[in-house]
Amino acid sequence: MLRSNPHIIGINTRLWLKMLREKYNLPEMTLSAIPDEEWLRLKKQGFDIVWLMGVWQPSPESERISRQDPALLKAVKELPPGFGPEALGSSPYSIYLYYLNPDLGFEWELKDTREKLNSMGMKLMLDIVSNHTSKDAPYVKEHPECFIQGTEQDYKEHPDWFFETEKDGKKLYIAYGRDPNFPAWKDTAQLNYFNKDTHREMLEALMRIAGSADCVRCDMVMLSLNDIQEKVWGKMLRQQGYTVPQSEFWADAIKTVKAKYPDFVFLAEVYWGLEWRLQEMGFDYTYDKITYDRLLSSSPQEIYGHLRAEKLYQKRSARFIDNHHEKPSLEVFGREKALAAATVFSTVRGLRLYMDNQISGSYSKAPLQMIDMYERRLDSGVAAFYERLLKINNHPAFHGGEWSLLHVEKVDDDNHSNTNILAWKWAQFRTVKLVVINYSPNSSSGIVDFKLKPTGPKTSVKEELSDSVFEFAPESLAGGIKLDMAPWQKFIFTVDVQ
Repeated sequence: MLRSNPHIIGINTRLWLKMLREKYNLPEMTLSAIPDEEWLRLKKQGFDIVWLMGVWQPSPESERISRQDPALLKAVKELPPGFGPEALGSSPYSIYLYYLNPDLGFEWELKDTREKLNSMGMKLMLDIVSNHTSKDAPYVKEHPECFIQGTEQDYKEHPDWFFETEKDGKKLYIAYGRDPNFPAWKDTAQLNYFNKDTHREMLEALMRIAGSADCVRCDMVMLSLNDIQEKVWGKMLRQQGYTVPQSEFWADAIKTVKAKYPDFVFLAEVYWGLEWRLQEMGFDYTYDKITYDRLLSSSPQEIYGHLRAEKLYQKRSARFIDNHHEKPSLEVFGREKALAAATVFSTVRGLRLYMDNQISGSYSKAPLQMIDMYERRLDSGVAAFYERLLKINNHPAFHGGEWSLLHVEKVDDDNHSNTNILAWKWAQFRTVKLVVINYSPNSSSGIVDFKLKPTGPKTSVKEELSDSVFEFAPESLAGGIKLDMAPWQKFIFTVDVQ
């Protein structure tokens, strides 16, 4: 069983394994040969789940398209020391087959990796892409009826939506995978969830994954929902005689998988305000992009407002400030704001998702199609910060304790900077973890609504991020804890309650 508020580390598997091959001078290293010390390092950092991203058999067509994409070619050319098209492979999310990439090892090595992680108290997470396959996946030729198809006229009117293929001498026009808000992914083929055969095939893939892993991250789940498929593709589907299914694929699939694997964990990548709906379908956790967006662009009080959402929703939300879609948080947020944001998402309720580049202090962002090692620009101070933060929030209080938001009052009528300060606590038995963050670029002061009993002329409290001791005079504890905070400053106090 997972502990509450688990921690995930996301790893770009192709690049990570290349790095380990160089580190250990073992050019033929595969997943099962990764030294135990690498997994134990992740365990020591407090990770409950290891998400190995991009492990599935790569698409030759996706690789060909990647190596001709001007934006990707420009991106890898700018990565030091500079690369050409040979540094690009297929997209990890243009799935050819749900079998292990031979470059990573033999198929049995996934189960071996899972068993090794389980023996260390961790779980293995893999991906499934519900919206599409690669356009050259064998399944496209074998079962074109399981994909969205247009007519020749549709193809002529929207050549950027469809590609031409053939079966039994008949021309077919298969839709590219698409998020309606963005251009089509031209190395993919769009699945048709109004066809029950698609449900059967995708369930088979899910069951295969569940036999090799403990958890699955479901990519862009909302695109496979009935009403979304109706909105994007409904006209074509109705013309072909399809009707909206009576049930949702994911609600049925989760029940089926969990009937055989009761502890299997489902994480949904989902946006558009559909998080709660997917939780109701059975997903254990759903992406919480709202927290990301508010940490990036909103006021502290808007962040506070989102953290007041319903308790179960909070518990099942996956918090993050880095993922493979976004630029590095160090670049997007700026260094100090990024560290403050990391302290926020690392100490609130919910699943906490970290990426390997993030905790290494990397400012670099490589395309997902990158298959060669590049020189990363690392900030050792950021890496040290994450090392300490992960050690702190690995404490049982952050997982088994009771969480509650705290109010921060003004220090006087003329000072309104208290609204910049966020505060909450975790209480477990006699231990309280008090988190206080000045989430602003301005010096701020406030009185945190936490009653700390004076123990003499000076009351001492341990602050864990700085590994220092704060001393409070009795008058600064009257009505709460009075704090003066520098821009983006963050505190995690440990209080022993008598």
